[in-house]
Amino acid sequence: MMLISRRTIAALAAALPFAARAQDLPAHERTLHEAARREGELTWYSGQYSAEHSETVGRAFTARFPGVRCNVVRSTSQVAFQRLSQDMRAGAAQCDVFSSTDFGHYSLLKRENRLLQYRPENDAGLFPDLRRADPDGYYHTSFMGLYLMAHNTRRVPEADAPKKWTDALDPKYRNQIAVGHPGFSGAIGIWAVQMRKMYGWDYFTRLERNRPMIGRSSLDPVTALNAGERGIGLAVPSSSTSLSISRGNPLKLIYPEEGVLATISPSAIPRNAPHPNAAKLFMEFTTSRYLSDAIRPMFGDPIHPDTAPAEGMRAVSEIRLISPTQAEAESGVPEVRELWRDTFGV
Repeated sequence: MMLISRRTIAALAAALPFAARAQDLPAHERTLHEAARREGELTWYSGQYSAEHSETVGRAFTARFPGVRCNVVRSTSQVAFQRLSQDMRAGAAQCDVFSSTDFGHYSLLKRENRLLQYRPENDAGLFPDLRRADPDGYYHTSFMGLYLMAHNTRRVPEADAPKKWTDALDPKYRNQIAVGHPGFSGAIGIWAVQMRKMYGWDYFTRLERNRPMIGRSSLDPVTALNAGERGIGLAVPSSSTSLSISRGNPLKLIYPEEGVLATISPSAIPRNAPHPNAAKLFMEFTTSRYLSDAIRPMFGDPIHPDTAPAEGMRAVSEIRLISPTQAEAESGVPEVRELWRDTFGV
């Protein structure tokens, strides 16, 4: 009779989950998973999702691909880009996947030959308008965020809440408004470009007269509303605001009559990524339904057609969307950052 040691039994038991999971993976993911397990980890510079959403995505990735840990480094998009730029200047290879809401970051990195060319096979399964973000395959859609307004129902009753983006300019909202900063948040930069496109910079000149509380991230106004420090949040993410509402905070979303800002943004692999196979596997994950499934319980906006919106959330097809073109965003974000500092003094 052949005896099997405890060590052998433990090794076989540990291998079973991987073997079972590997059978469920498509061939291209299985091959990458085997290579990524030898690397063991990846580091993700996340400027698209909130810290809570980012950590959820990281855990979901590792759950689908055991043996590959996702180290989440969450910040605003501009800070993530600054961190990546500092790494590159220092010759330090630390980031495996870079995710920003500012399209200009990718154009610059591509021109400087800083990105690894890789097209995820799963990209073909995204919503048609989200596929092939870069025809050359250097970056790929991984995020869609909807940004609108919200109000604290205790501070600003429904009847008094703004209905349009321009309503926020009404003097009655002086010292009531909270908003992020385009110097830190890519999404706020895109929003500022869109508002300037629709109304000119006079929109922000008049907004300044209402003495808004200016944070950094687009999430900061949600925090201010939860605390009752301000009554109205501008350009707040629908996902994080809805998550806050689900936890009992007295907030309500406002879908502006002019339209809800849609930011569609990609991720990319730096050319010197220290864990390239794990990075490629993560890109396959972000373009699969499994990322959308992971963020759905937290009211994230799905980018895959096989994932329905969270219960109570409006489908994208039911919302009027507004957004600058990629060219407008690339040239406009640096401009609005400078104008913002001149106008608001921060």
